[in-house]
Amino acid sequence: MSGVIVTNPPKADADDVQALAGYGVATVSEAMGRTGLLGPGIRPIQQGVRVAGTAVTVLSWPGDNLMIHAAVEQCGEGDFLVVTTTSPSTDGMFGELFATALHKRGVKGLITNAGLRDTQELREMGFAAWTRAVSAQGTVKATGGSVNVPVAIDGQVIRPGDVILADDDGVVVVPRERARETVERSEAREAKEAATRAAFLEGQLGLDRYNLREKLKELGVEYRTYEEYEGVRP
Repeated sequence: MSGVIVTNPPKADADDVQALAGYGVATVSEAMGRTGLLGPGIRPIQQGVRVAGTAVTVLSWPGDNLMIHAAVEQCGEGDFLVVTTTSPSTDGMFGELFATALHKRGVKGLITNAGLRDTQELREMGFAAWTRAVSAQGTVKATGGSVNVPVAIDGQVIRPGDVILADDDGVVVVPRERARETVERSEAREAKEAATRAAFLEGQLGLDRYNLREKLKELGVEYRTYEEYEGVRP
């Protein structure tokens, strides 16, 4: 397997990335029309952490972490390492030593649909990671691959420089050209949700706020008392 290492790809604006970090993954995905989400199989190894950064992508051979070593050199402040393999793999391709090198370079965290290890050490050093598998199985450094090329995870194409936002709910990718638009849409959605939250705190029901009673009627859903439902008559 040959490959390529692309240097200095375009990136989303840093201010937009920082702004997106203020919103949850669910909010940002909804703001983009319910798109951009990676699958639920990629889970955080920590809790209570939300980070956003620009993608540095890695395409590796299964069970081989050579290209992660190559990718470290391409990573800088505010980046988010994204690692995938040419076919499914759960081997522990990433661990504490990689995290140490990336932390030194200001990298926000790791996304991988393969595996990682040293989870306790990663949590202790504050290096955030989302992964499909946790495995102590080691890897080799023997096969070429690519860095900073478009990759696909769970049907989502991730290009170098796209925004990666991750939290306890999962991971969403925002195309770099849509970062500013998505910030504005996320802000509007948060404002709308704040108004709804206030209404719920005052006792309003979602059935009324969203005009769902008419929808229930259209769908033929009926209200019945317990006695009517059970066929009991007084």
